Amino acid sequence: MQQRVAIQGIKGSFHYQAAQEYFGSEIAIVECNSFDKVAQSLLKNDADLAIMAIENSIAGSILPNYALIDRLNLKIIGEHYIDIQQHLMALPGQDINQLKEVHSHPMALLQCKQFFEDYPQIKLVEDTDTASTAERIHRLQLSGIGAIGSKSAAELYQLNIVRHSIQTMKVNATRFVVLTAKNEEIDRNQANKASLKFQVHHKRGSLATILNVISDCRINMTKIQSLPVIETPWKYAFFVDIVFENYEDFEKAHKLLSIMAEDFKVLGIYKNTLK
Repeated sequence: MQQRVAIQGIKGSFHYQAAQEYFGSEIAIVECNSFDKVAQSLLKNDADLAIMAIENSIAGSILPNYALIDRLNLKIIGEHYIDIQQHLMALPGQDINQLKEVHSHPMALLQCKQFFEDYPQIKLVEDTDTASTAERIHRLQLSGIGAIGSKSAAELYQLNIVRHSIQTMKVNATRFVVLTAKNEEIDRNQANKASLKFQVHHKRGSLATILNVISDCRINMTKIQSLPVIETPWKYAFFVDIVFENYEDFEKAHKLLSIMAEDFKVLGIYKNTLK
């Protein structure tokens, strides 16, 4: 039986690319039009696993996704990084001078805004998703309309890439996390990274004390992100990624942090894939 993997967007999206690279091509893709529906597909058992963008090297963290994973008690069991290359595509036979409009997701348009300064005749139009725009151009055979998206979108929807890699920042990576709603057994020999969530007391040096514990346990913190606690104004939850060489060091830190920090939670323990 094929693994069912939920993604935000449709085939040809960057989530689709991440799923294909991480799991391979022999999977059943569950297309969802929002991150909330990705999470719900796991809770309703419509999907076995999900892959979800969590941060971008240019735009930073996707804060609502941190909150979603925490609130619904989803588990992170893996991660995958992809290099985001934004390509301008249109129907075969068209060149850039024939395009009157280019449609894509607002983030893709923003990442490519500088490129279009040389083409003032092209109107930029916000759309819901990069791949869905490409699909619509193919399905309706829309001439004079371009899309911005992945190479796989161009291939799937039989569009011609008019210009390659038009994003302003040529180094543009997105980190995705692999999610499940079930309790998975942890491979202690492979796991060397964890994602944590906690709050600290309103006392001077509370956060520094927590960070010192992490350091004293020979653990390296690779990311810290704060998020407001909606129910308590001016209080923040911290989402932290850590990497470790020995699982025993993580277990020691886990015991100490569960005592010292408020609302301490392990969001996931998995293998670090960043080289």
